[in-house]
Amino acid sequence: MFNLKILAFFSSLLSMLFISNHASADNIGQAVPWGLNLREPFSGLMAEMVVFHNGLLWLITIISLFVLALLVIIVVKFNAKANPKPSKTTHNTFLEIAWTAIPVLILVIMAVPSFKLLYKTDVIPEAHMTIKAIGHQWYWSYEYPDHGNFTYDAWMVQDAEEIEGQDRPFTRLLTTDTQVVIPVGKVIRVQMTSTDVLHSWTIPSLGVKKDAVPGRLNEIWLQADREGIFYGQCSELCGTNHGYMPIEVRAVSEEKFLSWVEQAREEYAKVGEDIDLANNK
Repeated sequence: MFNLKILAFFSSLLSMLFISNHASADNIGQAVPWGLNLREPFSGLMAEMVVFHNGLLWLITIISLFVLALLVIIVVKFNAKANPKPSKTTHNTFLEIAWTAIPVLILVIMAVPSFKLLYKTDVIPEAHMTIKAIGHQWYWSYEYPDHGNFTYDAWMVQDAEEIEGQDRPFTRLLTTDTQVVIPVGKVIRVQMTSTDVLHSWTIPSLGVKKDAVPGRLNEIWLQADREGIFYGQCSELCGTNHGYMPIEVRAVSEEKFLSWVEQAREEYAKVGEDIDLANNK
């Protein structure tokens, strides 16, 4: 049985070899040119996914080399020239038990950490706050019910001039006019739904991906372990502009987050606010 600590060690080694660090200190959650392997993890959940993924790569490699070795032995030892009088043996009890039991054992080795990880992603711990993401064709809307219930839309930015003067980088096809701002190190519950078709709210660097389904409320959780910008995109084919509804999450300190909330309450309209129609002519 494979030792999970050994798998974790080789997983870390594989990550150091293949994960690039070309992104800047702030602009960290994006793909990089010639990048290989999964996106660099910036949450504990994603780090566990990377370890599990890389461990499976080693396991698959070992299995593949073993099967290759068997094929080479068969070709060399049991070809017609080397073995002109082949055996007529048709059954081997030990081999038949072995090639049934060993794959079952391998599946169990894979299943145990897999189920643990699935359970951890599905069960939401006690959350610091909740954000609601609503998918539209083709943009996202966000609500902050725990901080005044304000809401705003996030559209893809076409060029750098649209965010000129703002303290953030422009990343083609990933930057949005407004960001999802979260406090670093806090458990954030994200609820999602859709107003039209299936969408998917995905942030690879934070290890989150969940479908936004019309008429249904799904939820996930995330926790950024450092400040920075993390990018994602809708990962469900949702129509013509599917590739143009990115997600931009910015993790900041608790103080900066509270300061942003105060500004957002003033800047963005409130959800569910009573309107006196008699005074609106």
